[in-house]
Amino acid sequence: MSDKAYRTLMEILLDRFPVREEAMAAARADSGKSGIPLEEVLVAQGTVPATMLLLAKAEYLEMTPFSLDGFQLDRSLVEMLPRTTWLQLNMLPLCKTGKLLTVAVADPFNIMGIENLKSQIDYQIFPVIADPKDVLSALEGSNKEGSIGLEDILRDIEDDSELEVGHDATSADNLEEMLESASDAPVVRIVNSILIEALRKQASDIHIEPMEKRIRLRYRVDGILYENPSPPKSVQSALSSRIKIMANLDIAERRIPQDGRFKIKALGKEVDLRISYLPTVHGEKIVMRILDKTALAPNLEALGLEQKALEDLKFAIAKPHGMLLVTGPTGSGKTTTLYSALQELNTEDVNIITVEDPVEYQLAGINQVQAKPEVGLTFATGLRSILRQDPDIVMIGEIRDNETASIAVQAALTGHLVLSTLHTNDAAGAIARMAYMGIEPFLLSSSLVMTQAQRLYRKLCPFCKQQIDLPEKTLRLNHLDPDLFKDVTFFNAKGCPKCSGLGYKGRGALMEILLLNDEIKAKILETAEASALREVAVRNGMRTLRDTGLAKVGEGLTTIDEVLRVTTG
Repeated sequence: MSDKAYRTLMEILLDRFPVREEAMAAARADSGKSGIPLEEVLVAQGTVPATMLLLAKAEYLEMTPFSLDGFQLDRSLVEMLPRTTWLQLNMLPLCKTGKLLTVAVADPFNIMGIENLKSQIDYQIFPVIADPKDVLSALEGSNKEGSIGLEDILRDIEDDSELEVGHDATSADNLEEMLESASDAPVVRIVNSILIEALRKQASDIHIEPMEKRIRLRYRVDGILYENPSPPKSVQSALSSRIKIMANLDIAERRIPQDGRFKIKALGKEVDLRISYLPTVHGEKIVMRILDKTALAPNLEALGLEQKALEDLKFAIAKPHGMLLVTGPTGSGKTTTLYSALQELNTEDVNIITVEDPVEYQLAGINQVQAKPEVGLTFATGLRSILRQDPDIVMIGEIRDNETASIAVQAALTGHLVLSTLHTNDAAGAIARMAYMGIEPFLLSSSLVMTQAQRLYRKLCPFCKQQIDLPEKTLRLNHLDPDLFKDVTFFNAKGCPKCSGLGYKGRGALMEILLLNDEIKAKILETAEASALREVAVRNGMRTLRDTGLAKVGEGLTTIDEVLRVTTG
């Protein structure tokens, strides 16, 4: 640091703009009464121009001063975070070069604010000093000019129409009206804002649900649906048509379900959206599934599993042949786990083929087949064809029937590594389900390598989680001995701006992995009952979902209520 940096800020300011002694005395008196720094008082009194203080701060801190006069704001950069966050930080994003983000800072002494920004954006931050009034004015201007938030757009749209029972008949004339209304600027802005808000919140699904007198908009964030400010009922038809146009669907058809997909680029990423329309008594319900390939784990390590689960998974996928079954309810991350395993196995010397319904993410170097039951391409028929393609590794989206199960078992027995999913509650239940489908016990014991159950739990926001006393009542109601948790520190979700007031941020996986050994194989030949198999597996070292979840509570990563919610049943 240069010698001039060791001078005080006031010394630098007075060198740049000398102040008479009377004015300085008056400013000192005001500063002493109010507690406001002397240099700020001089600016507030009009004795020193704000520009001079800005330049003095820049020299004192050896930072770059920046004028926002005539600056053209890039709204896509502002949309990287909610506008309220930029206002709280008192900062404004200026430009982006690679992974470097230049940010105008109103208070350069707020080091924690810059660190706060770094924790929320995956960029290196280059701060420059700007006038606080200019930063605030630019942020307010961005709200007026752009579609920063859905709430801001909805304030400008009045819903003066009376609600009437409509008719489903669509003539050529009102079809033209639908097309025209779907391209109206307010409707386009509403749809764009709904999508951008979903990306900001890192939502997995968007639900647009028509009610009798209103539209309900909900986002699924970390597995839970949260309601948001919704568009007025008067734009329901135009909103539905706009999304259909984007997904290349028939806007005149409102009587039957429709499915489509499209891509969007926003907030520096490109995501796929899978669209589903379902006719209801009050109009078409729209669900948009957001498929963000950048969120996929590139390998098993990136899943953030505990060490034993990671070692067991790696041991299972290293087998040259056999069957691996991943189980759990819808939305428990089964596909993500399988894709992570496939990416780990995806090398030049193996042929990997999948049959899925639908193909959610397209993976480089892997042959993916989309099942189409309407033309006869089911999981079973697709699997038969795959086995004639000289595969080393096969993934089946889901085993739903005896035919698919039988072919999968035969493939596993004839030298292929087969990965698939089932809908069961726990790892032992997968074996029972396969037996219920008609697979003989001796075939199961010979083909199965591993069954796994998993759930996703919400992680506590590290910035606002608060410590609580031992929740004895909760433990007793769930038949857990409070004495076992006396050394555990429990936390509760509070909510802060960094987690959008939810108290949770991000999700992690709980895994129950049952590796088949000789004792479990012998037990399968004796009985395929889930409870008996679970007992043997636990005796052989398997950690149940509940045990894994309680370990996460002990580490302070989540709450006891969250673990009980996802592991009950």
